[in-house]
Parts: sequence; C-alpha cells; structure tokens
Amino acid sequence: MADVTSLLRRWTLGEQDALGALVPAVYVELRKLARRELRRERGAHTLQATALVHEAFLRLVPQQNKDWQNREHFFAVCAQLMRQVLVDHARRRQAQKRDAGELRIALEDVDDRVPASTPAGVDMLDLDRALTALGSIDAPRARIVEMRYFGGMTVREIGVVTHRPEWDVKKDWLLAKTWLRRYLTEAP
Repeated sequence: MADVTSLLRRWTLGEQDALGALVPAVYVELRKLARRELRRERGAHTLQATALVHEAFLRLVPQQNKDWQNREHFFAVCAQLMRQVLVDHARRRQAQKRDAGELRIALEDVDDRVPASTPAGVDMLDLDRALTALGSIDAPRARIVEMRYFGGMTVREIGVVTHRPEWDVKKDWLLAKTWLRRYLTEAP
C-alpha cells in the first residue's frame, strides 16, 4: 500500500497520477467505513457502500488544494463528506416520501459504554440538526463526533488530527455524546 500522506502531498502539488494512486490505497478502508455507516441505518437503505464512497470522492476531488496533514486528516475529511452525502440522501428521500419510514442510526454503535437509556435509533436529519446545534456552541466537540461516528476514527487518530492528547479527546467525545443524547431526547 502506498504511503497515503505522501500521495496526498503530491496530489496537493498538482500531480494527477498521485490521485490515481491514492484512490486504490484508501478505497478498501473507505468502503469499510461506508458499510459500517449504512449498517447503522434502516434496513432497506437505497444507498450502497460503493455509491457512498464514490459520492464522497466526487466531493473530495475539488479539495485538491487542501493542506493535507496526514492520513488521519484525510479520513477526517472523508468522514465529514460521508456525513454530508448521507444527510443529503436523507433529505432527498424525505422530500420524496414525507411520512414513509425514517433513516435510523444508533449512537450507541460507536461506543459500548453508552447507557441503556440511549434511544435505539436517531433519524439522520435529527442527528445532523443536533450536530449543527452542537457545532454552533462547541465546534471542536462536534468535529470529534463527526470523526468518531462518521469516520470511525479512534481516539488516538482524532488526537493526531486535532493535535490534542488522547485523554482530552476521550473526555470531549463523552461530553459531546452526552450533549447529543440529551438534545435528541429533549428536542421537540
């Protein structure tokens, strides 16, 4: 497997062959992330893992000039893009069928230590609204949730991307998750 960080740097410098080498280097891992995300949602989801990865890549390509720090930074951005794709898909689906089934995900799938009182599933659009609300008052914690939940990143990987110690990331992850749980259960 090619070194993702060096491929990202070469791609940033305008080397198109670097993008060609980057895609196969990260594709398998991105498909694993996409499959995991789609398993959290309702059973009859019309979006496939391959389509989710391809849609995320289509949104990634215009970001060639981004100052890629490393492999973890790349996957953090991909997590954000997958969230956008899933939310856009949910919005389109909701517009087509206002009252037919909800796109469900479970916060407890990310961490086994979530208390049993957590709701079994959350509508993707509700989660997006909650993350947006959290982001307006605490953007770093919202970003941690995005990287952890949508990107499947470990606490250590998030620490590398955010330049923070693991214990600090873990604390913020737990606080953000608690805030989201409360928001999602108390919001009208």
